[in-house]
Amino acid sequence: MSGFREPGFSDRQKAAQEARKNLLNKFKSQPGPDDPAVLAKRAEREALAAKRAEAKAAREAEKAEQKRLEEEAKAAEAARIAREAEEAIAEGGRGRGRAKGQARRSLRRPQGQAQVTFKSHVQLNLN
Repeated sequence: MSGFREPGFSDRQKAAQEARKNLLNKFKSQPGPDDPAVLAKRAEREALAAKRAEAKAAREAEKAEQKRLEEEAKAAEAARIAREAEEAIAEGGRGRGRAKGQARRSLRRPQGQAQVTFKSHVQLNLN
């Protein structure tokens, strides 16, 4: 390996100066902020950001609408149960107290929860 020559100080200094020149040329060759290509890219990015914001607003509006519909359905169900309880109370008779208590219990029980009552046999009531 007699052909290998270790670079001296002047060689290293020359290489560093060449690297700085290359870096400066690379920076200078980039297009400026008023270049049409740069302006087109910026406009494209802004359009994508606007589209994303619009889609997000639409999703949030859809969620709000869904929540409103669910609340309306819950209110309608509560009104129906109250109306049935009132009808049972107005009907009178022997089951009056039982119907009122059953209506109150059904208002407290979450939708879809099973109610199991034990009498002479097991009865499963899914409301």
